Amino acid sequence: MSCGPDPAANLRKALCGIDEAATHGSQIVCLPELFLTEYFCQEQNTDNFDLAESVPGPTTEALAGAARSHGVVIVGSVFERRAAGIYHNSAVVIDTDGSLLGTYRKMHIPDDPLYYEKFYFTPGDLGFTVFETQFGRIAPLICWDQWFPEAARLAALAGAEFLLYPTAIGWHPREKAESGELQWEAWSIAQRAHGIANGTFVAAVNRTGPERVLEGSPTRPTSYAGLEFWGRSFVSNPFGSIIAAADSGDQVLVAECDRAEIDQTRRDWPFLRDRRIDAYGALLRRSSE
Repeated sequence: MSCGPDPAANLRKALCGIDEAATHGSQIVCLPELFLTEYFCQEQNTDNFDLAESVPGPTTEALAGAARSHGVVIVGSVFERRAAGIYHNSAVVIDTDGSLLGTYRKMHIPDDPLYYEKFYFTPGDLGFTVFETQFGRIAPLICWDQWFPEAARLAALAGAEFLLYPTAIGWHPREKAESGELQWEAWSIAQRAHGIANGTFVAAVNRTGPERVLEGSPTRPTSYAGLEFWGRSFVSNPFGSIIAAADSGDQVLVAECDRAEIDQTRRDWPFLRDRRIDAYGALLRRSSE
């Protein structure tokens, strides 16, 4: 999904996408990261905190109406205002009856050029939660979380069948020609590997298109080119094979997932059985040095 400067228009587009997905038989629908706005984290601007909202709030109410109307589970990404000075990058999970099952708050917060998320978001404090829905046990994780095997493993150990990653990832335009395809390939491999290691389905749901939200800003030179989100959302199975893939345009991607594959794959590749939980204590340290 590409996202413009008007939150109301973005919400309408998302609701139309949910309607289309439900029409094509979808039971669990996931939206991209921070779909309601352009990706404001390209700059550090305190005015952007005005974009945040409470949970429950207007966006969750709109998504709840869509879930109830279509009988689908919805995972939506919200810039959550928890309290004055405390904001989260959050995913809400709404069940088929429109009830809010709960919230996941992004645990890993990046701070890179044009991804200044540490300026805006307090790290999550709810852990890696799995939600029991009518159509399966899902664990929403968010964007930067997708690079961390610990997050996927803990979600799987808590019973997740589906790892869902609302995402906003793209290229710095100056890097695209030289390393763009390599960056995309690493992103795809990392997440598919989580599915293999844990015997889960994975859905990576990315926003798409160029965004130059700082044009004319005194904090950036006029040559500033913004980010180009690459889209290319996909769903992979517990064997790591991509079973549905989008291109770089706006698209509703539908994948059929046979949950019986989870048990079969975990029997064939019993990684969870063979974990040496007695030998992993060093994971609790930042470094061995």
